[in-house]
Amino acid sequence: MNVRINEAWKELLAPEFEKPYFEELVQFVRAEYASQTVYPAGSNIFRALDKCSPDNVKVVIIGQDPYHGEGQANGLCFSVNDGVQFPPSLRNIFKEINADLGTPIPTSGNLDRWAEQGVLLLNSTLTVRAHSAASHAGHGWERFTDAVVATLSELKSGVVYMLWGAYAQKKGAIVDCTSNLVLKAAHPSPLSAHNGFFGCRHFSAANNYLLSVGKTPIKW
Repeated sequence: MNVRINEAWKELLAPEFEKPYFEELVQFVRAEYASQTVYPAGSNIFRALDKCSPDNVKVVIIGQDPYHGEGQANGLCFSVNDGVQFPPSLRNIFKEINADLGTPIPTSGNLDRWAEQGVLLLNSTLTVRAHSAASHAGHGWERFTDAVVATLSELKSGVVYMLWGAYAQKKGAIVDCTSNLVLKAAHPSPLSAHNGFFGCRHFSAANNYLLSVGKTPIKW
């Protein structure tokens, strides 16, 4: 079926789009958008892939599902649009970057600037019903995003995977640790950040690794 998505990803993921589960997923998502308030906007469902083509991927950050509050989700995990108050997890990410690299906490939580440098900000589930966390889990998105991770792992080496929390670590288990850098820590949520996210120094570790494999570091 025809899916509007970055052409390079479209070619790589073409087998997924032909599978019965994906057709069922599309029907479910269309019905949800037609009858419910769903985030992000339909044009932003595949934004993580659109903003970061396969050739450009240097870092992968895996989230769970989009923010379910009004005006928050913009298609990149942990990211919000300009002018939107930082959700707690994002605030903690910026705190860790500040502690790790000395980078000032930014005025905007829009992570387009990361995606444009090669950071794939991939949620496991790409849509969510308003005010209902994980409401679109179990309908096929997880299988699709598993295929994204598996495809990347087969295609590329020298990539940094940041896996925060048990959910992301399970999803990233397929990644070859011998040819990529896999960084694991607690989730940046206020419920767990003090259990190992704060002080993980993933951002400096990522940049040091990228330099070691001849790639430009990320301006976090």
